[in-house]
Amino acid sequence: MKPLEFDRRYGELDQVIAAYVGLSADDTPDRPSKALTAYLRHTWHTRPWALSVAEQQLRTYAQNPPGRLRQRLGEFYPVPDIGLPEGEIQQWLLLVADHVKQSIEEGRVPPPVRLPVTPWEWRARFPELHQFLGGWFSQDMPDEFDDHDAAVRDYAASAAPTVVARVVGEVRELLVLGLEEVDYAVAVAELGMEVDPPAPYAPSGWLAVMAERLAGPRAEYVQEGE
Repeated sequence: MKPLEFDRRYGELDQVIAAYVGLSADDTPDRPSKALTAYLRHTWHTRPWALSVAEQQLRTYAQNPPGRLRQRLGEFYPVPDIGLPEGEIQQWLLLVADHVKQSIEEGRVPPPVRLPVTPWEWRARFPELHQFLGGWFSQDMPDEFDDHDAAVRDYAASAAPTVVARVVGEVRELLVLGLEEVDYAVAVAELGMEVDPPAPYAPSGWLAVMAERLAGPRAEYVQEGE
């Protein structure tokens, strides 16, 4: 299926399902799950118009499950394993759609939280930082770069300036929260960092230094690393 057609049919449905990865689909008629609450909280804040799209796509998919022909042609959305028996997924999708509809019609907006609650919410709130840490500081980093600074230089030289600026902004947003150091360790891990910060820095200290370097003049920073 072409990307445009996929987005029209399943794009926001996919966002909702992604919010459940690694969590329980334990929604009840009286209470949305932690995963759905995180999706609603973030989406109300950033893309409130997408909620009606999510409700429609969830309901349409549940009411019109793919038949054999669509499955054979690959023109359907394969719901990932969310810990529910296959026979219960249809009713669960309708329940989630009902919660989204109720949130819209009654203005039920989950209250803001200081820290993201779920892995999906971490990545949705800090998307560019997630791409940076997950792409340049995975467990393969020591095999690809001499040290952390070399990885930062490579990112600064290869990423578009506007994207680098977004990373700097997201780091500063994270730092201004004034978290305990253990919470910053959790944050960078949730955002994809699989190696420890370089000595002698704690996670927050390294984030601050890294942001300052990325915020400096691009040409000067790249030249210093050469």
